[in-house]
Amino acid sequence: MKLTKKQPIGVFDSGLGGISVLKELHKLMPNEDFIFFGDSKNAPYGTKTVEEVQNLSQQIVTKFLQQNVKAIVIACNTATSAAAKKLRLTYPELPIIGLEPAVKPATLLKPHAKILVMATELTLREAKFNDLIQQFANQATIYKLPASKLVEFIEKGDTSSVELHAYLLDLLTPYCQKVDAVVLGCTHFPFARRVIQEIMGPDTAIIDGGNGAARELKRVLQVKDLLQDHTHAGSVCFENSLQTQTEIQLSRKLFENDF
Repeated sequence: MKLTKKQPIGVFDSGLGGISVLKELHKLMPNEDFIFFGDSKNAPYGTKTVEEVQNLSQQIVTKFLQQNVKAIVIACNTATSAAAKKLRLTYPELPIIGLEPAVKPATLLKPHAKILVMATELTLREAKFNDLIQQFANQATIYKLPASKLVEFIEKGDTSSVELHAYLLDLLTPYCQKVDAVVLGCTHFPFARRVIQEIMGPDTAIIDGGNGAARELKRVLQVKDLLQDHTHAGSVCFENSLQTQTEIQLSRKLFENDF
């Protein structure tokens, strides 16, 4: 597999949430060409089996390889948990960057921090996530909060409605004033950051893994001498498994959203 600087970077998610990661990638590497694929037809991944998510991820990667990408970002915590290891074994020469809940940065906020991790059911029950939790068990108290329904709100482009606020208020009220940080363990969730911050209050840190994934991709591309030239004007192309203009327009709207 021969990789060159001029090839695009493939970014995919179970739906539109991964656009929150795409924004971080584009911000850090504006000269790169990105292809974002949202699998809205099969969203959410968080309620599927590991095997189903692995098969869906493989189909998307096959599509990206046909588009001659030089790297892939799995902009989905659930797909990372279920499929990243298998994909890396299948394509050892291709840089494949995944997402994981930003538990480590949260533990560094203060000694013995109390941390709430919001994620999908699949992410929270996967061995990868629970191994991560065990690494920091002596440094922080970590609570797990399934919030798959939040994915459905974001998939509709709803980032601030009364219904969204009511859902998050019911979900988060038991933790208000009781945790130091909320880790957004799904790439859809940053689009609801303002509402979550409003409910939790200004003293609670809200953390996600998008920036960390962007920095890791840039590091890997630098090591492999695959970063696009600074003179190149980068581009972003949106694709979606629903293949409707509505989804593409919604993708662009979320990309331009200042959350």
